[in-house]
Formats: sequence, C-alpha cells, structure tokens
Amino acid sequence: MRAAQVPAQRAPGARLLVVDAAGRMVHAARARLADFLQPGDVLVANDAATLPARLAGVHPPTGRPVEVRLAGRCSLAVDDVRNFTAVVFGEGDHRTRTEDRPLPPVLATGESLALGPLRATVLGVLGHPRLVSLRFEGDVDSIWAGLARHGRPIQYAHVAAPLALWDVWTRVAALAVAFEPPSAGFVLDWALLSALKARRVAFATLTHAAGISSTGDDALDARLPLDEAYDLPASTVRAILRAREHGGRVVALGTTVTRALEHAASRGRLRAGPGLADQRLGAGTRLRVVDAIISGTHEPGTSHYELLRAFASDTVLLESAAGERERRAGVTPQPEAMPPAIVLCPG
Repeated sequence: MRAAQVPAQRAPGARLLVVDAAGRMVHAARARLADFLQPGDVLVANDAATLPARLAGVHPPTGRPVEVRLAGRCSLAVDDVRNFTAVVFGEGDHRTRTEDRPLPPVLATGESLALGPLRATVLGVLGHPRLVSLRFEGDVDSIWAGLARHGRPIQYAHVAAPLALWDVWTRVAALAVAFEPPSAGFVLDWALLSALKARRVAFATLTHAAGISSTGDDALDARLPLDEAYDLPASTVRAILRAREHGGRVVALGTTVTRALEHAASRGRLRAGPGLADQRLGAGTRLRVVDAIISGTHEPGTSHYELLRAFASDTVLLESAAGERERRAGVTPQPEAMPPAIVLCPG
C-alpha cells in the first residue's frame, strides 16, 4: 500500500480495483467507476466538509507546547461547538510521524490550554494521557472564528507540504463537521456524477463527522473509531427504499457512509434524522443496508480494515492491500494514493 505523498487528492490517473462477490479482481481507470454500477443502484456519499481541527498551542501551567487534534463531538448542530473529544500531543508538528510524537504534559481536569485565540478547559482525561474532553470558552461565533483563523487540517508525516482546507474538501463538501476528510469521496467529480445519471444510478448524500484515523498510540488506536455524529436525510432514505423496490443495490462511498447507514438501521428499519454511530463493524457484522462499498485499501489492525471485513474475507483484503494483482498484471500502482476498491458483499 502506498500512502498519498502530495496534497492533490483527485489525480486523474488513479486506478480502481474492483472486487466482486467471489473475490475476483479487475483493474480499471478510476474514471470508469460508473461502469461497475448497475441501473437502479444508489450511490450514497458523505457530504461533510472537513474542519481545521489541528490546533497548536501552549499548556500554561508548564509553558510547554502542545498540539490538539479535535476528534469528536456529540452532534452536528452548528451551535454545539464548545465540547469536543480531542487527542493531545506534546511538542512537534505533522512532519514528525504520529507514532513518534511525544506525550503532552500531564493534563489535569480544570486546566486551561491556550490555542492561539482560543482557550479550552480540560474537562477530563478519558483513560489515556492523550485523550481528553475539552470545552472551549467564549460564544459560538468567536469559537468558529478562532477555528477558522488558527486551525489547520489534520495531516500526517507522509505528506510534507502543509494542507490547505481545499485539499481536504471533496466536491460535495457542505457542512463543516468532519475531523478528517471522508477520503473515499475524492473519487467524485462532475464527470462521474454525469455518468451515474446517464447509467440511471441514483446519487444521495448523508452527513457524517468522519473521525481521526490515527492517534500514534496502539492502545488508543484500538479504541477507534470514536463515536461519530451523523444526519441521514429523509430524501436519502427514500432513495434507498426506491433502489430496494427495484432490485438495486445500496453502494456506500466510504466507511463513514457504511457506519452511519448501518447504525441508522440498527433498530430494525432505516430511520432518517440525527444519530451517533457508536458501533463497531467487522467480520461478524450482518449488514442491513449496504450491499457494496467503495473504499481505499487499509492495513490489518486498523478500524477501517475491520469494517471492510464485513464485506470480504481476509484473504481478499490482504491480497488487494498488498497489490499482488497489480504485480501479476504488470500494473504499477499510482504514487499519489492507495487504489480505491469496490468490495462487494459475499453471497
């Protein structure tokens, strides 16, 4: 697997790895994605825009630098912007590998963190020295303004150039609620949306606060994904029901869409409205809504990989991640990113 090394997320030469229900794999240009969907299917995307969720600052009791990465909140409401779950690091920045970042100073309940124009109070340490609940001081407008002026997108050492917000927004980005980009959505462009329409594939969206992908600590990473708020529009529920009525499939564009849809159906039927996805999906999950997923390949042990095990066997997932089929076919993986893959639910 190759990690992205440049900010560009929409390279036109990117490849597509298509995995069918029997585990057979086919390579194609990413621009051909619509060809692998069927009339009557519905493709559901996450339209969350990405917050500037990385905040450099100081721990006033010690004077030592810290970096706060916002990682969760309980709702998507625009005025619910005071309380967050956050991962805190010591000195350094994204150029240092996350797993090599030092711990923050010992944080205590009631202490304040100075984060540029923002001040945040530690409400509690959540079972790990890096994971805390924070409450920002001030009114809603000043908090949003502080995030906009001082915050930066969360990024990792494999991308050296600083990311701008437009680097982490997909073409359908709307409400700024994600902490990291819903990266499967980078496959979307106007040509694909037009091709979907021509092929009579419906397109719908939901909004899901995509969380962070790594904390740099194995024990804390094992707790991912954290609870993630979402909102499922009634129009998307209707599109899914129409697809079902006509024998079409529900195709999730990414793990966040899958998690939201499966949570929204966890009480027996698919329900529109807000929710908080707090479940884990994996090899033993019986999928109620999603028939196929478009996703990047992921390393074993990550929460994203565990979710993909609901769609395909370890053998199939490991083979796709290792790029064995690319080597056998003589296809060189694109250096800008791991290939997206369609993984169909077996059976």
